Amino acid sequence: MSETPAAPPPPPVAAEVFGEQLPLAERYVRLLADTGISHGLIGPREGPRLWERHVLNCAVVERLVPRVDGQRLVDVGSGAGLPGIAIAIARPDLEVHLVEPLARRTAWLEETVAELGLPNVTVHTCRAEDLWEAMRADWVTARAVAGIVQLAEWCLPLLAAGGSLLALKGSKAYDELEENRTRLARLGVTDAAIREVGGDVLAEPTTVVHLSVDAPVDTRTFRRRTPTSSGSARRRSDRKNAGDAADASRGRGAAGGKSRRDPGHGGGRGRGPSSSRRRGGPDGQG
Repeated sequence: MSETPAAPPPPPVAAEVFGEQLPLAERYVRLLADTGISHGLIGPREGPRLWERHVLNCAVVERLVPRVDGQRLVDVGSGAGLPGIAIAIARPDLEVHLVEPLARRTAWLEETVAELGLPNVTVHTCRAEDLWEAMRADWVTARAVAGIVQLAEWCLPLLAAGGSLLALKGSKAYDELEENRTRLARLGVTDAAIREVGGDVLAEPTTVVHLSVDAPVDTRTFRRRTPTSSGSARRRSDRKNAGDAADASRGRGAAGGKSRRDPGHGGGRGRGPSSSRRRGGPDGQG
């Protein structure tokens, strides 16, 4: 039997990023290094650089979110909870929703949220589109999910008036934004900029594409849009993977013996057509 990989110790800058929340961040990194890797949510070679490349890189994004009471943040394509859980740890004042379509991933997310005792986090097993009519957020985040136009098509309908999408991107973010400014404006984006954050504590700052809307977009228009080829490919892949996960769940139970997927369309306050579990705090807003 292989040994559980050791979690890397926090670098000195971790205390600057997380403050008194650092012990909780350390527990999260231990989970990522253990079941996060064994469950395939983090690559096996990422263990030694979990802090710098993943957790700190994501947590500094909270600096773009002003400290105002009652704010909601939706993390689309959350995967291993990056950046959603990292931000939720650094900012317990935020109401954070993790949105992920694959049940095997949300099973891990729910277990992790419970293990960390995060009362400000809710997990949803669904796609972003499934929450368009059920939820509005002040902030939407995404990391390594899709190209900026496709990401905007999925995420802009989740934003309330004056809301912003924060897309964590790599070195090509500047070119990608410049090439797509016109298309983004047609989708309802009123302000688009590149933000670099965390340069004072990280070896390399986190690059974020910051898209804002003045008013909520018309979701009917977005539902009529023809998906791009990349979006269609992702949907086909998601359906196949979700089907595989469902088959495995029926055969042996999903990550602990029961399925996390709710086929219903609940609607109501912040739940929508998804399997979501609240770890305390008020329900989401419809």
